Amino acid sequence: MSNEGIPFQIIDWTLIPKTEHKGEKGLSFWQTLQLHGLRIRIVEYSKGYLADHWCKKGHIVHCLDGEFVSELQDGGRFRLKKGMTYVVSDDLSSHRSTTENGVKLLIIDGDFLKLKSE
Repeated sequence: MSNEGIPFQIIDWTLIPKTEHKGEKGLSFWQTLQLHGLRIRIVEYSKGYLADHWCKKGHIVHCLDGEFVSELQDGGRFRLKKGMTYVVSDDLSSHRSTTENGVKLLIIDGDFLKLKSE
């Protein structure tokens, strides 16, 4: 894995198009910036949203507005509100999101969240 580095840049989210993704219930809208080994997204979940899969990918998820529940496949449930963040590495805790009233998130993921094999 090479480290190409990321030069200084400003992200104007108003210029990044939204893509629509269906959940088991509701919709999500993603604005995505893909850099080398790093993905940064603004994600909005509609009212009544429930993810359509258990995600194994690692993320840093910061709640910008609203609130949501992150369910873990092992039965854990965590309610995150505006200003709260969770962090998880790849393949450590399968999770999915649900929201009653909608939420806006900043989600960062990438190679730095992969578990290193020794």
